[in-house]
Amino acid sequence: MSDIALQLAAFSTCDVSDCLLNMYGDPEGGYIPNLHQWSGQHGDTLVGQAYTVLFAPHDDPRPEINYIDAVPEGSVVVMALTLPMQLEAAPYVRISQAMYGGLMSRRAQNLGAKGTIVFGRIRDLAEHRELNFPVYSYALGTCSPKMAVKPVAVQVRLHILCCEAKIQNIRPGDYMVGDENGIVRIPTEKVVMQDFFHYMHKSVAADRLIAQDVAEGKPLKSSQNSRRAVLKNVLSGFDTSWRPR
Repeated sequence: MSDIALQLAAFSTCDVSDCLLNMYGDPEGGYIPNLHQWSGQHGDTLVGQAYTVLFAPHDDPRPEINYIDAVPEGSVVVMALTLPMQLEAAPYVRISQAMYGGLMSRRAQNLGAKGTIVFGRIRDLAEHRELNFPVYSYALGTCSPKMAVKPVAVQVRLHILCCEAKIQNIRPGDYMVGDENGIVRIPTEKVVMQDFFHYMHKSVAADRLIAQDVAEGKPLKSSQNSRRAVLKNVLSGFDTSWRPR
């Protein structure tokens, strides 16, 4: 695991979202909605750089590719359909077939992947849980996808349709962070990780002091104002001009 991944594993997705919100003005805090964790150790944090896989309709002219035998060690496999096959509301995709199954988890785990995120359905739930391999998806299914969709590209930008027709982009190499709260994306082309960690440590420390104050019977709001004042000074030393696109 890289040094950045090791450092990120010490934080929750909520910590990461707070940092993206307060440092960069990302209103979603990097959160990608509607995903459910089906397997993996609850309480642990999934961290890895995105190895992206694009699925298209079965009749797409592009040839089907073998993505699973090229999964990079330490990565998180991130799979999504082309935009026309996505839906804004549940069930979020136009197919009922499962895009990912237990044998894929076995191979990904064997190659050193940290987990898998599927913007669609998965199957073989018992097998993922037996492996204790972290898998997130929108929902479950039973049928193989071979008559409906196929993988056509890897390490390409994925476009994810979210609520109110918003599109979130996942680029190859983006850090994906997951836990029982959900999945958060850190855009590596925008975020200076050294600054990011510095702020996040300060933010977590402030929240711990607030929790201590509340346990002692002190008012929450005044404690928040007092303890988080230091974060404004921290932010003044960083370039926070980026706004998510």
